[in-house]
Amino acid sequence: MFREYLTTSEVADYLRLKERKVYDLVRQGQIPCSRAAGKLLFPRQRVDMWLLNHLEGDQAQRLPLPMVLAGSQDPLLEWALRESGSEVALLCHGSWDGVRRLVGGKALLAGVHLLHPETRSYNDPAMLGLGGMRDLVIIHWAKRRQGLLVASNNPLGIQTLKDIARPGLTIAHRQPDAGAAQLLKCLLEEAAIDARQIGWAAHASQSEDDLALSIRQGDADAGLGVEAAARRQQLSFIPLRDESFDLVMPRRSYFEPAIQTLMSFTRQMRFRQQADSLGGYDISQLGCVLYNA
Repeated sequence: MFREYLTTSEVADYLRLKERKVYDLVRQGQIPCSRAAGKLLFPRQRVDMWLLNHLEGDQAQRLPLPMVLAGSQDPLLEWALRESGSEVALLCHGSWDGVRRLVGGKALLAGVHLLHPETRSYNDPAMLGLGGMRDLVIIHWAKRRQGLLVASNNPLGIQTLKDIARPGLTIAHRQPDAGAAQLLKCLLEEAAIDARQIGWAAHASQSEDDLALSIRQGDADAGLGVEAAARRQQLSFIPLRDESFDLVMPRRSYFEPAIQTLMSFTRQMRFRQQADSLGGYDISQLGCVLYNA
């Protein structure tokens, strides 16, 4: 049976290590884990990322990386990549997908906004399974405002997160790999809302814009997304949380002409005006180095 979280003995079997070695890795802060009621739990997805990052003889890091930005969709980043002439392609299937592609050498960089369920911090390399990755850099992109997207003028009177559990509502949602899905899970837990009580849409929305469009078209009544997506589809917006959206990459990617072109563009007045126009962005710390292994 597939388990999202592994115990110490299970992760030892999974990695073919002795339990004592697992405890050593935990003590050294090398392997991602969580503590619940004094018990160590190991998120399988993050353990997989950690394992991939420690493959010996892997030549992927030495090969030219494809000119692809993977991970989460961000309206401002999407616009800036296009308008700057960076020639970087987008492949946005969620933050976790971006991390996997980055580790596998299938992306130049990844856009992520993954909330740590315990510390409530964003994009922690250890939480992402990247704590031991050599030459890892995390560059801050923007603070984004996340909240509930509802139809224009909010005809159903949705005011708080608890309102989405009302009977008869259809709630749009993102794919499991998306940072918004992880945030929503944490918000529901904080509010003591049973996710099973919610009338979820039949299919996951694959991007911020897809989710917003489903609400505008009447296929869903509400969903969690960024303010910029709400504005683009003329929806009403109920703010819930500010989050950090960051760019994760090997250090050598930062010095690629395409990335330097993008970062140079963000210093132009035109970029700042677009951020204001889209709404829900704080770009005052854009470009700050958050992590440099």
